[in-house]
Amino acid sequence: MQHVFICGAKSVGRYGGYETFVEELAVYSQKYSDIKLHILCKANGEGCVDETKLKGAVSLSPTEFEYYGAHCIKLHVPNLGAATAIWYDTAAVSFCLKYCREHQIPKPIFYILTCRIGPMIGHLARQIKKLGGQLQLNPDGHEWKRQKWPAPVRKYWKLSERQMVHAADLVICDSLNIEKYIQETYKAYAPKTTYISYGADVEPSVLEHDDPVFQSYLKKHGLAVDEYYLVVCRFVPENNIETILREFMQCDTRRKLAIIMTPNEKYYGKLEEKLHFEQDPRICFLGTTYDQDLLRKIRENAYAYLHGHEVGGTNPSLLESLGATKLNLLLDVPFNTEVAQDAALYWTKKPGSLAALIHRADRLPEKEREAMGEKAKERIRAEYSWQHIADEYEALWSPGKKKE
Repeated sequence: MQHVFICGAKSVGRYGGYETFVEELAVYSQKYSDIKLHILCKANGEGCVDETKLKGAVSLSPTEFEYYGAHCIKLHVPNLGAATAIWYDTAAVSFCLKYCREHQIPKPIFYILTCRIGPMIGHLARQIKKLGGQLQLNPDGHEWKRQKWPAPVRKYWKLSERQMVHAADLVICDSLNIEKYIQETYKAYAPKTTYISYGADVEPSVLEHDDPVFQSYLKKHGLAVDEYYLVVCRFVPENNIETILREFMQCDTRRKLAIIMTPNEKYYGKLEEKLHFEQDPRICFLGTTYDQDLLRKIRENAYAYLHGHEVGGTNPSLLESLGATKLNLLLDVPFNTEVAQDAALYWTKKPGSLAALIHRADRLPEKEREAMGEKAKERIRAEYSWQHIADEYEALWSPGKKKE
């Protein structure tokens, strides 16, 4: 039996990318009898787990529950401000080390999601080695490029990434471009890497077209089927919201721009002062929704999806859109073209590029839009299905098996 301890996700469930990943991994990996997943979760604070809302979860103790065969452990997290996540990841690895000693677990795999704890990883890696275990790392994207972080924090992220790549026995990259970056940037460490993407599915929403939940949502926001362009993202600079807003305001489409986003009042105010987008009645900010069935229905009925993400990794929102929306208009950067290939249309940050593409998209024959949608879904079926991703991890982790 191979025990795998996954540290770095806040919870199990549809909160964010990593949280969705560990849930899907648990669901699709339950048939693998020679792998036992242990998933660390936050017991309190932002994004914490609530197993009472997870269908099929079985409580084992006040701090433990089982979910699709995965052993989930809840850790209480003190509120330390910006340092909370660093404390949590360090405590999670430390707890797993203690758990392995107490339960005499041989050769455990510690799978750490993202690069937050570089300054602590040397000590922790030595403890893992003493157990005969392996340290595996998912480096995520280029966190050190995110403009939301002040310069000292970005410097910390970069240093931490270097330390964690150096300490890792294996770096599992969810993007071929991230794998290339790791190999080139840290060539001196001769890092061992492999590629396993993030996943998605193409199953339609369970909501019918006339479902009151969907229809009331459209009515509330003044939307109609096939009459809106959709953006789903964190409201941060590196997702190029400013470019999307400016270009949309310049185009002549009668359709609306519907933006589902995480709140960021400071950045919103800064952009409004600069662009005055509130004067354009076509632009609608819808807030957030964590109702996955409703969100999928919204994606399915958008005329097109606009994607401006450029800070690394295979983006979950892009995969979900390719699996649901007929027409996808993506920022032309390697991370996006790697995923969508010819199943999307592309724009750049050059003035007029996106406006011209929206003009073209507005006049695209319906048969071409449907063909693009089917091509996008085929990309997900072939390369990004959750079953495919889970099988890749099985090949990597199962005793006696070897990932090609």
